[in-house]
Amino acid sequence: MKKPACRICALLLLALVSFIFLFAPRSHDTATATRSLPLRGSIRLSTTTSTQNSGLLDFIVPVFTAQTGWGVDVIAVGTGAALRMGRDGDADALLVHARADELQFMADGHGSVRYDVMYNDFLVVGPPGGVIARNGNVLQTLRDIAARNLPFVSRGDDSGTHRMELVLWRAAGANARDMSKYYSVGQGMGATLQMAHQMLAYTLTDRATWLFLTRNGAINLPAVSEHSEELKNYYGVILVNPARHPHINAEGGRAFVEWMASPAAQELIAEYGLAEFGAPLFTPNAGETTR
Repeated sequence: MKKPACRICALLLLALVSFIFLFAPRSHDTATATRSLPLRGSIRLSTTTSTQNSGLLDFIVPVFTAQTGWGVDVIAVGTGAALRMGRDGDADALLVHARADELQFMADGHGSVRYDVMYNDFLVVGPPGGVIARNGNVLQTLRDIAARNLPFVSRGDDSGTHRMELVLWRAAGANARDMSKYYSVGQGMGATLQMAHQMLAYTLTDRATWLFLTRNGAINLPAVSEHSEELKNYYGVILVNPARHPHINAEGGRAFVEWMASPAAQELIAEYGLAEFGAPLFTPNAGETTR
């Protein structure tokens, strides 16, 4: 049992080193936007690793700061951790993707404002030339992976992606924990994809991070299963309830939440990815009826 554990540790170290290199701050056209308002302070934004890893926040946050005067301190964690930070008053605003949990967060009084803001989708990816043929049935794909005991890397970090993965395994009627080649690594999306690439394994990923890493040459993990209804990935933005946590920056947090649902931010979200990838990485959906 020690050798597989050592191998996982070595691969994790390699993935993290590559991750730091790939996701060092990059300049975008929006990052050079002239600040039109003096800096008023900053907000704490707890968000998912996918919004950070995909480069979206680097693209939109400088524009938000230019237009409102509020800086943003980004804390990129899994959705579960982000929601806990909101419950504990350790963030002013949240940008997460686990709608059922977000609505429960609001029902429990931890948030005061919530909007749908965008979506992309998940997909299962795997090694080139793998035994699973490309298909549009994610549940059958997971059954085949389990039945053949193929290597699968799970984020295992209570993120929105990890929660979706567990939902899909249950819907497929498969118990991933019974698989001897199921690896729960407790890492963000970028590091998880890098490990799957190194191990010639399958994994569930959001499309934006996968496209970003694929285009940068960091991974070679072709899509195996995609475009089924079960794989839709919705994001919401939430203002933490200042009545519960009077110390939070409610003014700055509200400015961010309202801005994310505004036409200006929605246009930026629709634009992101067009120049580099030929297609947007996220689809804006503020104002749509909550599903």
